[in-house]
Amino acid sequence: MHVLAYIDPGSGSLLLQALVAGLLAIPFFFRRTIGGFIHRIRDGSDGSAVPEGQPADSSEEPRR
Repeated sequence: MHVLAYIDPGSGSLLLQALVAGLLAIPFFFRRTIGGFIHRIRDGSDGSAVPEGQPADSSEEPRR
């Protein structure tokens, strides 16, 4: 069986745009994980230290 495949320029550019957008979205989606990994490599720490003057859990509202 002989198959003829055709992708017109509009469909080809749409496929190319989707591929490029997908590849560029990966670092943004995983930026916290990648950033933590790079931080650990550069500093040699595990990244679990709390900066001085910062509460351990900053999600709590301060008591009044």
